[in-house]
Parts: sequence; structure tokens; C-alpha cells
Amino acid sequence: MTAIATTITTPTHHDGTRPVAGMTNGAVRAWLRLEGLAAFVAGLTLFGVTGGNWLFAIPLILLPDLSAAGYLVGPRLGTATYNLFHNWTLGMVGLAVGLWLAAPAILLVASILIAHVGMDRAVGYGLKLPGSFQDTHLGRMGRPKA
Repeated sequence: MTAIATTITTPTHHDGTRPVAGMTNGAVRAWLRLEGLAAFVAGLTLFGVTGGNWLFAIPLILLPDLSAAGYLVGPRLGTATYNLFHNWTLGMVGLAVGLWLAAPAILLVASILIAHVGMDRAVGYGLKLPGSFQDTHLGRMGRPKA
């Protein structure tokens, strides 16, 4: 009996590393980034319509990144705190609560969270995977090696 050897080619990232389980690539990644851009625009639109002060838009939109401070304790806590503030849930729940209570302050916070997550997704930053800060559900962050 002859053994038939097959070679399975595993795709690699732009930096030559192999994908990690949980990462998205190809057309799906492009669609998720486009979806993020749409959410970024929607979040900023909601911020403006709700009466947000544009002078504070940039500092506020960067505020959720403070959740990465969990990485100072360790990667497990860092992944948890980062992902808690970088998913759609908090922003969407805030949006629903703000609309239900007719509370502009809650709507402003929700709009910033939605815009921030959308901004991150649009540029390719996704939810963190436990292995490394650079590994996200949208692929590996970083520049190609020269």
C-alpha cells in the first residue's frame, strides 16, 4: 500500500507568522472593517446629534483605550479589561438605556463607545486573543517585517 502525502498550505500573515485560532482573514476581515467604519460614522453622528461638544470628541474617543492598563497586571487581565470596553455590547446597551430613559448623557457615552469600537475595527484592531496583545480576532496587528 502506498501512502499518499498531501501538503496543506497554511496561509501566513503579512509578517510571515501563521494565523492563530480565532483570527479572521480575507473577505470576512474586509467586511468587518467596513462595518467598523460605518459604526464609527454612526457613533460620531449620534455624538453630534445628541449635543456632544466637538472640542472633547478626540479626547473622549481615546478614553476607552485606558482599559489596556489591565496588561500592566498581566495578559489575562489585560485581555479581559480590553475586550470588555472594545466590543459592541456596552455601547449598544448604553444606547438602548439612553433612548429608553431619554438621557442625553448616557447617549453621549454610548456614542463614544460605539465610535471608538468602530474606529478600532476600521483600522484592523479587533478583540484581543489571549496569546499576545498583537493577536486580535481581525488578525495580527503591526507592520510587516522588512
